[in-house]
Amino acid sequence: MPPPSSSTRGSALSDAIVNELKQLIYTGEFKPGERLNEAALALRMGTSRGPIREAIKVLAGLGIVNAVTNRGVYVRQLSLREMLEIYEMRALVFGYAAERACEHLTEEHKKQFEALLAAMDAACDAEDGTLYYELNLQFHALILTLSNNRRAYQAYDDYVKELHLVRRKYFNAPGNMRRSNIEHRAIFDAVAAANRSRARAAAERHVLAGRARLLSNFEEPQPGA
Repeated sequence: MPPPSSSTRGSALSDAIVNELKQLIYTGEFKPGERLNEAALALRMGTSRGPIREAIKVLAGLGIVNAVTNRGVYVRQLSLREMLEIYEMRALVFGYAAERACEHLTEEHKKQFEALLAAMDAACDAEDGTLYYELNLQFHALILTLSNNRRAYQAYDDYVKELHLVRRKYFNAPGNMRRSNIEHRAIFDAVAAANRSRARAAAERHVLAGRARLLSNFEEPQPGA
C-alpha cells in the first residue's frame, strides 16, 4: 500500500486541529468575543500557521468564529435577541421538514432513526454530552434530508451553524439530553405513523423546548467582554 500523500496528511492534520479548536471553544477555554492568535495556536499545537489558517476557515464556515478585516479572527458571540430569532426560524423549518418527512420515510430510514435514538440513549446513560450532541445533529439532518427540499435543508443548516456555540455549551446540563431524546422519539413516532400534523407539532415543540432549556442557563454576553 502506498504511503498517504502530503495532501492527505495535510487534510487529516487540519481536521484534527478543527476538532481540537472546537473543543477548546465549546468548553469555554476560548470565550465568545475572544481573538484567536494564529501564531500562538501554531506553537501550542506544534504545527505551522498554514494548517491553523485552514482550520479557522472551516470554523468560520460553521459559524463558530468570525473573521474581521484588518483585525483578526474572533470566537462568534450571539446576543439573546439573535438567538431567540434564530430559534423561531428553526422551529418553523424543522416543523415543515418533519411534516414532509412523512411522505418519504422508508424501512431503511426507520432503521437509521432507531439506531440514532438508541445511540443517544446510550450517550445519555454515559453522560457523554459531546457524543449526544453529534448524534443529535445527525437525527435532525436525517429529518431535513427526508423533507426532500434542498432550500429548507440549507436554511436550517445555516441556523444550526449560528447556534453551535450556545447550544453545545449547555447540552451537559442535568436532564437536558434525556428530555431532548424523549422529544426525538415523539417526532419519529409521528413520522413513522405518517401523521403529518402531529409530526410538525412535535418537531416545532422540540425546537422551542430546546430554546427554553437553553434560556434557563443562558448568560447574555456583556459589551466589551
